[in-house]
Amino acid sequence: MSRRSLQMTDAILDYLVRHGVREHPQLARLREETAGLAEANMQVAPEQGALLQLLVRLTGARRVLEVGTFTGYSSLAMALALPDDGRLTACDVSEEWTAVARRHWQAAGVGGRIELRLAPALETLTALLAAGEGGRFDLVFLDADKENYPAYAALALELLRPGGLLMVDNVLWSGRVADPSAQDADTAGIRALNSMLRDEPRVDLAMLPIADGLTLARKR
Repeated sequence: MSRRSLQMTDAILDYLVRHGVREHPQLARLREETAGLAEANMQVAPEQGALLQLLVRLTGARRVLEVGTFTGYSSLAMALALPDDGRLTACDVSEEWTAVARRHWQAAGVGGRIELRLAPALETLTALLAAGEGGRFDLVFLDADKENYPAYAALALELLRPGGLLMVDNVLWSGRVADPSAQDADTAGIRALNSMLRDEPRVDLAMLPIADGLTLARKR
């Protein structure tokens, strides 16, 4: 037993990935391709992808919403865990990055489970609510621009069904959320989101120190 989270070294992380992650071959190929991009640090870690897959299965999710797709690692991980009739709506603004995602979705045989919406996410989420999709999603994964995190989360809670799960990435932001000297818009957005969910009576909450920090919020 321990009263605090383990300090993660490279050796421990390597052990964790080798023993705690069953990475689908297409996920590994996507991760390797993305590693060559200048923005590769935007991709979720393999241990986080494994957790997302497990949470999809644990919740019995059939309708998943992803806000921020990049090259598609997290969406591919979750789509692989969905049942055949499951559907994932992926929101992003980059045709270039999501073109990579599309190739790997198709190669993994789950392209038919994923609907990509190329538009600002606030527009897409608002449109979903206007179309009567409120309370119809089982799971939402938020990993987009951090300045808009509070607005995304507020809309996500409206789109989630009771008992649905909101997952928010980068909530520790490499420690900058705890650094008073960090006053940029992204850090401020994450701090606002963290405070918002802490004080939100409609959710059960846990913030996990996995990768760059992952918050799980279950809608009551």
